[in-house]
Amino acid sequence: MSIQKSDYEELLSTYCQSTEAIALLKHYRPYLELVPSMRRPEESVITIPMPIVRIRHTSPSLTSQTSITAIEPQLLPCEVAILMCDPEWKIKTGKEIFVFIHRPDEDFSDLLARWRRTQVMLGKDYEWVLPSRYQNFLNDGADKIYPLFVISVESPERIKRGLKGAHLPFVVQDAATSTEADEKSTESSETQEAEE
Repeated sequence: MSIQKSDYEELLSTYCQSTEAIALLKHYRPYLELVPSMRRPEESVITIPMPIVRIRHTSPSLTSQTSITAIEPQLLPCEVAILMCDPEWKIKTGKEIFVFIHRPDEDFSDLLARWRRTQVMLGKDYEWVLPSRYQNFLNDGADKIYPLFVISVESPERIKRGLKGAHLPFVVQDAATSTEADEKSTESSETQEAEE
């Protein structure tokens, strides 16, 4: 069995929302504890789907004693970046979580390679290309980066076995279940609005 493209897209669109990203972190408590304020969770995380970073390359100049810094935008090979923020000070903290959703026709080595490429890319100096509403935040890179893998109930068993063997955290999600939960929350909010 393999994950369907529509299931992948459903999971991706779900975790673009900060409330759903926090709900995902609830499945892996050590990451939930990284959220600066559970009283103000939506102000404590920034979710960036298909994130872009600007990687700084510094090289010595051949003609002078100075060095030249080039900034190169790069699309990270993950689906969503979750950046932690201090809701009081409106600043980004030094902890970042990268969500990797199992893609259709992707095997374990491909999924793991995406995390490894992310580690290599972010091993250099980088800054974030942030959504416009967060342009006033300091956008420098993290002190610590963390992966979180989302696999489907349809994903091959070897992927789960491989992630366990590599000691990488993962969550098994069913796109249909997340859609039903989303529909229920929409219905309940519409009911509350009607009652008010």
